[in-house]
Amino acid sequence: MRTDVTFLSAGLKLAGHLYTPDDETSGVPRPAIVVGHPGTGVKEQASGLYARLLAERGFVTLAFDAAHQGESEGEPRDLEDPGQRVEDLKAAVSFLATLDEVDPGRIGALGVCASGGYALAATATDPRIRAVGTVSAVDMSRQFRLGADGAQDPAVVAGMLAAASAARTAEAHGADVQRFPVFPATEEEARAGGPHVYEGWEYYCTPRAQHPRSAKALTWTSVDRIAAFDTFASVALIAPRPLLLIVGRAAVTSWMSVEAFQKASGTKELAWIEGASHVDLYDRDEYVTPAVEKLDDFFASQLAV
Repeated sequence: MRTDVTFLSAGLKLAGHLYTPDDETSGVPRPAIVVGHPGTGVKEQASGLYARLLAERGFVTLAFDAAHQGESEGEPRDLEDPGQRVEDLKAAVSFLATLDEVDPGRIGALGVCASGGYALAATATDPRIRAVGTVSAVDMSRQFRLGADGAQDPAVVAGMLAAASAARTAEAHGADVQRFPVFPATEEEARAGGPHVYEGWEYYCTPRAQHPRSAKALTWTSVDRIAAFDTFASVALIAPRPLLLIVGRAAVTSWMSVEAFQKASGTKELAWIEGASHVDLYDRDEYVTPAVEKLDDFFASQLAV
């Protein structure tokens, strides 16, 4: 069962979908999982899919739109603020902890793509999160500074930081909020950018998974916030709580999950989904199904009474 809910994060009202198992006969509070969405995504896409599938396996789950995005409050729109994103996840944990159907001592976190990084940062500093899992985890700072494959020319981020600074000055002079497009304008341009660029464009910009509220642009003032925020910096603080990183064997971003795994201590697992790319794990049944089975086993074990 899905219910529309709202909760506050640093004074902003966030919109979420709460999923509860259809079997409510026991009346015993259940384990719960907060699920964060990819950068530019919304709760109706990948995070909502994982939330629904895990609810079908007996968990109470919450997928929500980050502040400044989707149906959630926050101005300017389309701002990607890593600090706020981490706060959003913690606020989601607080909301779940207030529900009668949730056991507040058995709450986990799951992050997809950018929220994979944010979920690690949130878990590291919030011991209420008993276990954390990621799917196609990305640290947005590394993505912007080093590129999806880790081989980006440093001049790229230097140019983006210069543009972000110019946008701040322009806005101080009264200009409208300055934004930059996240995706290529056409299929031809997307294909020219390589497989990773194309699959992101196909997911967000075609009938495969496009949604009118998913962000197609970000504010330039997101760039310096992202570049300076290392979501992997505090991974060691997660221990002794368990960590599961799920990544596609064919994902160009897989090196980031490997790096997070290497930084972590204690109980940890790096699980490979053979044949899957980064975005395949958002919605392709043949890859999502084994990922969800792995997550089900992980959370069922780690959130047990």
